Amino acid sequence: MDFRLKVFFTVANRLSFTKAATELFITQPAISKHIQELEEQYKIKLFERNGSKISLTNAGEVLLKHTKNIFEVYREIDFDMSALINQQKGLLRLGASTTISQYIIPPLLARFHQKLQDIKVNLLNGNTEQIEKALLNKEIEIGIVEGQSKNQSIKYTEFLKDELVLVCNNTNPLKNKGQITLEDLKDLRFVTREHGSGTLEVIEHALKSFGINLSQLKIEMQLGSPESIKSYLMNSDCVAFISIHAIEKELKNNELVILDIDDFVIERFFYIITLQGKVDALSELFIKNISSHYNLKL
Repeated sequence: MDFRLKVFFTVANRLSFTKAATELFITQPAISKHIQELEEQYKIKLFERNGSKISLTNAGEVLLKHTKNIFEVYREIDFDMSALINQQKGLLRLGASTTISQYIIPPLLARFHQKLQDIKVNLLNGNTEQIEKALLNKEIEIGIVEGQSKNQSIKYTEFLKDELVLVCNNTNPLKNKGQITLEDLKDLRFVTREHGSGTLEVIEHALKSFGINLSQLKIEMQLGSPESIKSYLMNSDCVAFISIHAIEKELKNNELVILDIDDFVIERFFYIITLQGKVDALSELFIKNISSHYNLKL
């Protein structure tokens, strides 16, 4: 592998010579030298320099695209060659949206590591929109996301069923109300996930099918994770739609209460996402392993 390409790839992703030097354990002048050699080789500038800030030129964008593809091929070579001598090893870059990375994936990763200790897994956490973008940019090989929208460049495979339930804290007077109607929702104060969240997208889609727009709800706060939403609920009279997987502990400890809504259920699937086309051997191995845990037929 041409180390200069690794230097370029790191600088392009970090957009910082200093951060690239720290990550690669080499000096900043060495980083500059490698980039300069590449620019001389291709006879074109790869970065625009504006004071302390840098950005990719059009040529830099093209080289970054090819570099990602080259590294992808190297990964497949490493795995396929090690498989020939019965040693499964390599690096798998995985992305998971927030609910999944916090409550679903950690025990699966532990189980995977026990079986295949020589395979390293890097986990990127973000909302569904961010994970899909990372997959399209080839920053990860596999994503596991929630959400309603579909990108034609991505293959979506149903992974695990989930239900979003309406909850409040145990001191909220709403817990004694009995069933709540859809019209009642317009009078409640909500805390929700941020825009770009798959959870918010699913909620919006479900409400719209009953003639309610998200804009009709009184949204007091938008927060970036289920944990922050739960913490907010503990200290307010708000309600929130949240994954049943995210509140097992709070239900058991009687800290949060599920509010029943008349004739209204929000169910969804978590999806395994990969780019359309052939999946590399290491990704296929991981998908097969985590799917067997839930007896899924992929």
